[in-house]
Amino acid sequence: MSTATQVSSWRAIEALRAGVPNRDAVQALGMGTAQPNIEARFRQMLGDVQKGFSTEEAADGMLVAGDFGAGKSHLLEYLQHVALKNNFVCSKVVISKETPLYNTAKVYNAAIQSAKVPDRAGTLLNVLAEKLDFESPGYERFYRWAFGSKSTLNTRLAASVFVFERGNGGRYPEVSDRILQFWGGNRVPESELKSWLRELGEVATYKFDKVSVRDLTLERYEFMSRLMVAAGYAGWVILVDEVELIGRYSILQRAKSYAEMARLLGLLEGHTVPGLASVFAITSAYQSEVMDEKQDEEKIASRLPATGKPEDLNLAKQAGMGMWKIRQVPHDSMVLHESNDLQDVYNKTRSVYSAAYHWEPPTDFEINHTWRIRQHIKRWINSWDLVRLFPEYTPDIQVTPLSPSYSEDLDLEESAEEDNSGWEG
Repeated sequence: MSTATQVSSWRAIEALRAGVPNRDAVQALGMGTAQPNIEARFRQMLGDVQKGFSTEEAADGMLVAGDFGAGKSHLLEYLQHVALKNNFVCSKVVISKETPLYNTAKVYNAAIQSAKVPDRAGTLLNVLAEKLDFESPGYERFYRWAFGSKSTLNTRLAASVFVFERGNGGRYPEVSDRILQFWGGNRVPESELKSWLRELGEVATYKFDKVSVRDLTLERYEFMSRLMVAAGYAGWVILVDEVELIGRYSILQRAKSYAEMARLLGLLEGHTVPGLASVFAITSAYQSEVMDEKQDEEKIASRLPATGKPEDLNLAKQAGMGMWKIRQVPHDSMVLHESNDLQDVYNKTRSVYSAAYHWEPPTDFEINHTWRIRQHIKRWINSWDLVRLFPEYTPDIQVTPLSPSYSEDLDLEESAEEDNSGWEG
């Protein structure tokens, strides 16, 4: 057995032990055949993304649900593998305290930072800088979109493209790097951008009006997806995990999160992005334990419009689309079903463990029909660890069910300054 195989097996076991699957674990255990309808829908979505550029239409995204511990993260890891194999840039975003779904800018930043590109090492921004060919047909289409007579692209982004191209993308490394970081979500002070334009004799061409951080971030999504296609990729796929955490937000933050989910799923008219598609994963119990228990549909539909503010009325409508999509999951057959062949999962896990440690685990296959696959796998691995390290010891592994809490968490609150406000420029 090669060292590479052993290292890959060890990485797979460590990921399965932690309950956070990686590429090695997915390749070892597989996933696609256990979820044929979800995989088929995902591959159709990838095809729709590629077709959408000719019609300027966006592909509909996917929302999948599964019980706690049913393998949602494992599924997303497998879908990322499929996306990369089909020449898509793929980002995996995990909703957390640091990345709240209602904060558009933080979700975008997380998507850029986590992005993987097919058959390439390095960060997304650096790879794009290397692959952009200003003479290619793909870049020519991007240029026509950015600078055409009907373009509504923010002048900051348009000006940054002009400076980046005229600097040949790398002739002025410091300037090019600053522009790449701006595309990735950082601010570029207007004084710097204007000075670069002045050097190129174009300072009078671009006028910078005030724009909110959120509005500029929304433009960056389309800008970046089209830039990826210009660099030769098929499009951009964003996978969002742990979506059920939004159940712990305040009612207003949940409304913003539902709206953000609806936008990324391509459900909002006027907010769709050709070249971009997303998949969200949420717990099956979310509908009953959050939306029903907290009466989200009724409260959001009544409280927000009552303020009389047009933006609150619009938010209520957008949030309604997100909640509707959650309700549609069972009807769309997007419910995650665990593999019934636990013997096969056991055999594969045992084989990977043997390869990782050059040690043959005992054949002690045992299942409990009330446990999830994750619980079975962690029990098997922990038992083998103990027997391998202490041969005379007889393990007695206890499994305790763990359910997520949807009670509101004040620690998840953010100040108004952090919550999609602020201005560029």
